[in-house]
Amino acid sequence: MNLAELVDRTSVDALDHLEREATVPVVDGLQAQGDLIVIPFSALGFVPEETADRWVPPRGVHLVAGLGGRNPHVLVADPGTCRWSPGGEVAVVENSAPVYLLHPEHGGTGIAPGRWLLRRQSTVWGLVAD
Repeated sequence: MNLAELVDRTSVDALDHLEREATVPVVDGLQAQGDLIVIPFSALGFVPEETADRWVPPRGVHLVAGLGGRNPHVLVADPGTCRWSPGGEVAVVENSAPVYLLHPEHGGTGIAPGRWLLRRQSTVWGLVAD
């Protein structure tokens, strides 16, 4: 998957300074995209009560948007590979194939198959501006 493919699948465009043909890396562990942090369930020390019960639609799910609804973090997945639910500050995600986060300023990042808690960094370590 590259950034151009993610942009084509969603209603979100990336800023011009980002390389459209760059392959989006898929990470199997703790990662961050701006003010959004992706935490594997195995690193939590507890199991969130929320369960992922909604399929991610083909155009993606807007998880977090900045002031005025700009600069969203969009979760993108192939059909039938990822469930999500709001909770745990932002979302709980369960995916059987790589899924991707797209952000206009930060580009894309991939999330390996697994169970994940997505949170704003401000709720984890203090205020982080996006």
